[in-house]
Amino acid sequence: MKLPLKSLLLVIGGAATIYALVLLLSGDSTRSTRLGALWSPAGSLAAALCVLNYLLRGQRWRLWMAHYGRPLPPAQGLRLYLAGYTFTPTPGNVGEAARGLLMRQPLGAADSLAIFGAERLADLLALLLLTLPGLWWLAQLPVEAAWRLQFTLAAAAAGLLVLGLLYSFRWALFRRLPWLHAAWRCLATRPWRWLSLTLVAWAAQGLATWLICRELGLSIDPLLATGFYALAMVGGALSMLPAGLGGTEAMLTGLLVLQGASLALALAVTVLVRLLTLWLAVAIGVLALLYSAAIRKDISLH
Repeated sequence: MKLPLKSLLLVIGGAATIYALVLLLSGDSTRSTRLGALWSPAGSLAAALCVLNYLLRGQRWRLWMAHYGRPLPPAQGLRLYLAGYTFTPTPGNVGEAARGLLMRQPLGAADSLAIFGAERLADLLALLLLTLPGLWWLAQLPVEAAWRLQFTLAAAAAGLLVLGLLYSFRWALFRRLPWLHAAWRCLATRPWRWLSLTLVAWAAQGLATWLICRELGLSIDPLLATGFYALAMVGGALSMLPAGLGGTEAMLTGLLVLQGASLALALAVTVLVRLLTLWLAVAIGVLALLYSAAIRKDISLH
């Protein structure tokens, strides 16, 4: 018997959340001590910055929902947006496209996919801009690390080439992928507003990464920490794994080690950063989803 799409996405999101909780509760004493950093003033501020990220991107989602004739009050719109984070642990975060479909009066599938596409393109653009401090740092590595510089420059050149080709052939892509054309039209709606919201949102999580590094005793510049986080997020997204699991962690850990952190410290920072920037969102999403479905009844899980 086949599960409905909504039920399947809910199972995936719930299973991923339980998996994260098991990892948290089964940590050894060293990790448990480091997890206590989350309750420090710096950890609390980092968590607040992550929540700010969610709220700013939620405001962006409301902007595009209004573009499709579905204006939502701030509190309700943000709650419905947060509920979609339940489905973040899916390949390419595609489960988040269910936001519009879960509403009691659902948005059309094509429109939901268009908004999802606009979200991902906006996030990618902002993250690519925020990678610049990290890329610049990599370019300054000593001669014995020249292979890393060559790889970085080759990757940057390949990325620019791909972006150029996509832009050049955008109309052919639009004909084959109507949802992509619709996403492009979303991006044309008040572009400076959504770009500002997106840049500030992701910069907030970059600062959260810096705060965690500082709390654990790792000296690093705030811009560099933001650049490392952005590079890890882009790498995780390109892996197409659910929520970038594995790829994001490996890249962030590797960059921190390259910057001078011990492997144990880099792993500790990465675990705490992912708890705040990913699993906190999933946990909030589950609560918002249950509240919306059971109490407010403006989300349907059938």
